[in-house]
Amino acid sequence: MPRANRRRPEDVPLAMGRLGRGATTTETYAGQRWTVRRLTGESSERAYLCPGCEQDIVPGTPHVVAWPEEGVGGVGDRRHWHTPCWSARERRQPRGAFR
Repeated sequence: MPRANRRRPEDVPLAMGRLGRGATTTETYAGQRWTVRRLTGESSERAYLCPGCEQDIVPGTPHVVAWPEEGVGGVGDRRHWHTPCWSARERRQPRGAFR
């Protein structure tokens, strides 16, 4: 299990080039507008924790990266979701699991 006590810089800008070549769209969630990019998984180099189901998204798995349209300040705003979990986001609230 990765260490959870490392501090992440909050002011690091999003590296848009690392997000892959998926199309970026704008969708709503919890009354807020989110920028969403669907990834094929080819550019994934590490596991992410899905906030919808609190399960790992293993490298190479197609998934969704979403971040708030307002206040995008860094990598801390970005969330990686399983595609089905993002589709069910209004029925399944995140449990606060972020990695």
